[in-house]
Amino acid sequence: MAWMWIVETLNETVDAELRALPADIQARFRRIVDLIQNQGLERVKEPHVKHLEDRLWEMRMSGRDGIARAIYVTATGRRVVVVRAFAKKTQRTPARELEMARKRAEELYL
Repeated sequence: MAWMWIVETLNETVDAELRALPADIQARFRRIVDLIQNQGLERVKEPHVKHLEDRLWEMRMSGRDGIARAIYVTATGRRVVVVRAFAKKTQRTPARELEMARKRAEELYL
């Protein structure tokens, strides 16, 4: 299947960030991952994913316990790599979250 995508996390730190999210938000994350892997990233649009800037995109999760974001980049081999996950408290994604995601993403492109 030509459109197969793999979704992975950058490292254990990102795994821990995802585990720290409420259970219903984690379930929403897994649903978006399933959509990407089963339908292809090209077919998954808002409200599930949204472009932020340059190479940064976000998976948009919401549930009873609030909203959260998982910031990702695409990498060679049709991979989606989640570089930051956090509970969201403001309208806009905070600049410090974008900066952290940019720094982590650089590890992939060195």
